[in-house]
Amino acid sequence: MSIFKKGRIAVGVIAVGAVVALAGCSQGDPTAPDTGSGGGSGDAIVVGSFAFPESEILGQIYAQELKAKGFDVSTKFNIGPRQQTIPALQDGSINLIPEYNGNLLAYYKTDFTERTTKDVDAALGDAVAKDKLTVYKSAPAEDKDAYVVTSDFAKKNDLKAIGDLSKVQPFSLGANPQFATLGYGIPGLASTYKVSQVTFVPYEDFGGPDTVKALTDNTVQVADIYTTSPDLKAKDLVVLDDPENLIAAQNIVPLLSKKIASDKLEKTLDAISAKLTTDDLIDLRNRVEGDEKASAETAAKDWLKKAGL
Repeated sequence: MSIFKKGRIAVGVIAVGAVVALAGCSQGDPTAPDTGSGGGSGDAIVVGSFAFPESEILGQIYAQELKAKGFDVSTKFNIGPRQQTIPALQDGSINLIPEYNGNLLAYYKTDFTERTTKDVDAALGDAVAKDKLTVYKSAPAEDKDAYVVTSDFAKKNDLKAIGDLSKVQPFSLGANPQFATLGYGIPGLASTYKVSQVTFVPYEDFGGPDTVKALTDNTVQVADIYTTSPDLKAKDLVVLDDPENLIAAQNIVPLLSKKIASDKLEKTLDAISAKLTTDDLIDLRNRVEGDEKASAETAAKDWLKKAGL
């Protein structure tokens, strides 16, 4: 996984990390007030994104489908963390952005206890309403932390869920340094799944190539790797099930200003969410971040066509 994941973590308040500005970011201040045709009312939509490839891909999917449905659309991608995107939504610099429901809820409610998609979504509407924002239906697609093992290790030890790790104690676990103290990290592993004989090995790349290499060469037997990492397929890795919902839902959800809300917009974005899966995000990221180096625009266009949108 690329360095972009470090920026991905930084957009939430559950984890800590510096936001990484990536190559290809737009020049100038992307959160400055918009003076173009996209900042008005009615069907005019300004789609924003966080400063990492997956978010830009999702922004392109929203923008292209909305244009196809007759909306007046412009884009302002690669903005930064929520400390920038939320004010941009409030002042009209942008009025729609692809979000992650769990991290968005945590931004508004740091002590939230909701974990499932249903519960997180139910709490999210009231949380964002204070900023005159709203959300539509979330997608099945999730990009979140996961306890991951190699396929060989899973087969050898009959590992399917996180709790099964009790059968292979003691073991080493590789993850970002904050994972040692996060509620869904080492402490949660012990309290929720009673797995405590763990040697923690910190890696600074947030599930990136160093973490993946440590897992595949057996330096560690378990690693925290995100569920949309192309390495999951490329390296034949296994995401362990989380039946107790130790890790909160992180479904893709459109966040928008109430000023632009409409039945037509809701129907269009709901149709996208209904089609978007985690496997889709893996494939889209692989096209953009992998050897192909496809543009986010091209990857989004091809996905929309394949999805029948």
